Amino acid sequence: MASRRLGWIANPDGVNPADLLALDRNSAPNLSRAGVPAPHLPPPHNSVRSWLAAARADVLFEATSLNVENGQPGVEHIRAALEHGAHAITANKGPIVHAYHELRDLAAARGKRFLFESTVMDGVPIFSFFDQLPAIHLRGFHGILNSTTNVILSEMGQGLSFDAALKKAQALGIAETDAAHDIDGWDAVIKTAALITVLMDVPVRLPEIEREGICGLSGEAVRAARKEGRPYRLVCRARKTEMGVEASVRPEQISLGDPMAQIAGTSSYIYFETDIFPGLAITEENPGLYATAYGMLADLVRAGLE
Repeated sequence: MASRRLGWIANPDGVNPADLLALDRNSAPNLSRAGVPAPHLPPPHNSVRSWLAAARADVLFEATSLNVENGQPGVEHIRAALEHGAHAITANKGPIVHAYHELRDLAAARGKRFLFESTVMDGVPIFSFFDQLPAIHLRGFHGILNSTTNVILSEMGQGLSFDAALKKAQALGIAETDAAHDIDGWDAVIKTAALITVLMDVPVRLPEIEREGICGLSGEAVRAARKEGRPYRLVCRARKTEMGVEASVRPEQISLGDPMAQIAGTSSYIYFETDIFPGLAITEENPGLYATAYGMLADLVRAGLE
């Protein structure tokens, strides 16, 4: 295993979880504090490639933080895993947007899988869903894909200020301490770009997606919209055109007759328009803490079945 705190630790025969917990408590190898025994672990490696080789890894689970600008270090981690000869499974959206075609082709050349079901709507089978629909052409989609803004807008509609609603989202474990990627729309833009790149097979640059976050919405505006029966939601949209793909992420007022108006809290929703099926919708109702982990587990099962 590897983490920012523990470093790159590898043992092809496995490691004792108690040793990892001890290492975490001590914050550094071979130290002992408050009677906690020093862990018996090999010294950490200094690169992902030496770590993969030492571990003799068959699968890499990649879950580093999102880097909007270039997808690193996730891109390099996945590239290294595939070149090593391991399947690569990620919950990081950055590598999908910045290097999907390269990593997809590398995986195919090495006879391995590059899977990423947890990147959009937690572990809901969005990408693998289309694997079951051969020869379908996706014309467009729209939906609500960011839980943090959904919670904030829901709570603002109930009377909380923006700051109080954000603090509630953070207390629920939905929002990061720095929630800028969510409230400025970047998380939703990245997810929209990932869906366009993979499901429409159209490379898209993030600046090509019109982006507007929710910071400009006042509590009064959100409550007034809810009162008139047209609540605000941060909506992702994409549609194929003769010129490519038009896409946007921005706050929209939604009529109560639209299913998106009923999406509140941590729920998500997406509606696909295809050449065969005019409308296919998936709703994720208030997922639990294990949903993203389940998506990665499901990808592991898929990789093992190949």
